[in-house]
Amino acid sequence: MHSSAFLQSFLLASASLSLAGPVWPRFSVDNTHLEVLALRASTSVNPAAVSGVTCIDKNVNIVFHDQNVAELGICGGIAGTIQKCGGSPQTTTGTSGTAKFTLKAATSGATINISKGRWEQCVRAARAVCPTGSLSGTCAGGASTGNVDFTLASP
Repeated sequence: MHSSAFLQSFLLASASLSLAGPVWPRFSVDNTHLEVLALRASTSVNPAAVSGVTCIDKNVNIVFHDQNVAELGICGGIAGTIQKCGGSPQTTTGTSGTAKFTLKAATSGATINISKGRWEQCVRAARAVCPTGSLSGTCAGGASTGNVDFTLASP
């Protein structure tokens, strides 16, 4: 049927074609990154909850878990059943590991009385603009008069 020379030529040609194809680099994505993306995708974002979002440094490594703990650490802690910032501070911080939130009433003389729901919406909306690193922005409302300015940075 076919000569062995033809078969050898065919196999040699097909082998050289497969070697001539592009070699693509292999990338590995950490499971933590995939978990964060899944969590963010499963929550709704209200873009009107925040304004003036600025991405300060996208290369600052803020661990997602630390961010969540710091988020609930404002006002001396708003985790669990606590639904609102207590004590009427003009400024407050929440810190955990690689994350530090600093909040300040945007209007002079106003105090922070932000609810947990509003605060979580602000952080989600800010992270929609700046998915990694440090950032700053303004939460719509959340103070006795006006808005609340905030920054997320590494301590």
